[in-house]
Amino acid sequence: MRFLSETSADGVREQLFTLGEIPGVLWTPDVAVGGRPLVVMGHGGGQHKKAPGVEFRARRFVVECGFAVVAVDVPAHGDRPKVEEFDRIVAENQARVEAGEELAPLMAGFQALVARQTVPEWRAVIDAVQELDHVGAGPVGYWGVSLGCGLGVPFVAAEPRVRAAVLGLGGALATAEAAARITVPVEFLVQWDDERVPRDQSLALFDALGSAEKTLHANPGKHGEIPAFELDSTVRFFARHLR
Repeated sequence: MRFLSETSADGVREQLFTLGEIPGVLWTPDVAVGGRPLVVMGHGGGQHKKAPGVEFRARRFVVECGFAVVAVDVPAHGDRPKVEEFDRIVAENQARVEAGEELAPLMAGFQALVARQTVPEWRAVIDAVQELDHVGAGPVGYWGVSLGCGLGVPFVAAEPRVRAAVLGLGGALATAEAAARITVPVEFLVQWDDERVPRDQSLALFDALGSAEKTLHANPGKHGEIPAFELDSTVRFFARHLR
């Protein structure tokens, strides 16, 4: 793990790093000493590790809860190189949608392909970050919606260190089997008028989760219109389950 830069503002220290070929960012309290919970954040499609929604949430988790937060660029996003195979699949999917096929099954298949690479990468990132003195081997949470949900469901299912997860804006077409293996508490977000993920697929994914404690948060609006107050709920959720 190699740190590239470090800045501090408003009580939050931000460290950019690389782990092999994986670019990432770690946020911690400015005067962090000793171990603390860690939240792994998965960004959306076409976004990156410091997308505004990711960074805004991360800084609230640090300031209000004292957590560490890490996010990395998934393959073909952010500072990572383009992947010819992914570009080909995206172009083919776009053409198929324009020809009348449904978007959701195509998205699900693509996300399942990317997850085969991201799951071991994210596990390696946790290994490296938890070796740092100002993070330590505390409990882990996961936050990810849209692409972050499609990649997050198999990750949470595979990673026993994750103790709680916030997921959403995703469907069950490619992840129902993995969802059934998730047993940690889950807060699940659905946009009732989502134009990208059919409502019945989102509800099917929520139903497939094997967690005894799972809560469905459904709000009116399209895919990118999660209400701001849902972040308040997320902060309370992680504070309750990771402390």
